[in-house]
Amino acid sequence: MASLTDSHFALFDLPQTFAVDPQQLDSAYRTVQAQVHPDRFAAAGDAQRRLAMQWATRTNEAYQTLRDPLKRARYMLSLRGIDVGAENNTAMEPAFLMQQMEWRENIEDAAGAKNIGALEALLDELREEERVRFTKLEALLDSNSDQAASEAVRQLMFIERVATEIGAQIERLEHA
Repeated sequence: MASLTDSHFALFDLPQTFAVDPQQLDSAYRTVQAQVHPDRFAAAGDAQRRLAMQWATRTNEAYQTLRDPLKRARYMLSLRGIDVGAENNTAMEPAFLMQQMEWRENIEDAAGAKNIGALEALLDELREEERVRFTKLEALLDSNSDQAASEAVRQLMFIERVATEIGAQIERLEHA
């Protein structure tokens, strides 16, 4: 078994690539979880129970990271020493900044008009944009274009936030 300090990929014996087979990840997670689940160590001493809890926590965190493409991309970049810096690095290409402004205006207009259909169409547009950008991100990560991948991650984080806002607007309008 891997050590507590090994990468998430090593923990599940997976190749360190952006493309992760979900079934393979799920299977590896269940295998590791079965080995380290705290219930297996209920009769063990305190030290073994604590260690089992650490392993179970580590396993869950690794699984949650690898199953989410955006978290997986951030994690892969962190393994390469790249801090996405989403909290303090908001510099993005001008075309994307213009697209952000357009999306925001469209959300505001649709929400003001209480047009759920327009919000749903915008959400569909964002999901398609996200799909295309994840494909590009995979190519960037696989070619070790880390700085470009870092910017792509920041852009995807923004798209995810906007999609969440649209979802909240739709829910608010549906329950108004």
